[in-house]
Amino acid sequence: MQIRKLQIVVLASTLTIFATTGLARTQDGAKQDIKAAGTDTKNAAKNTGHAVSTGTKKTYNKTANGTKTATDKTVKGTKTVGKDVGHGTKVAAQDTAKGTKKVGDKIAGKPNPQ
Repeated sequence: MQIRKLQIVVLASTLTIFATTGLARTQDGAKQDIKAAGTDTKNAAKNTGHAVSTGTKKTYNKTANGTKTATDKTVKGTKTVGKDVGHGTKVAAQDTAKGTKKVGDKIAGKPNPQ
């Protein structure tokens, strides 16, 4: 009977040791999972920051290039318009001078040149 009780105690102790070891390993596994999740989160944040930085730089460069192109076209357009306005003003002034001369000649009684 004593041996039987001893066997039960040894068996119970063995089961307890294996069960607690399994729990300890499970806890270590959970700790490792949490640590891995933290590392994954950190890496994802770094990658996101890098992607945002790259996107911002590309957007800045495209905006700067677009602004330069728009400025160049505005300068060119302004020069063209300036030339056209200058030419139009000159032609209008000449036409006004001719018209004024005609009116002056009419008043003075001079014949119209053909």
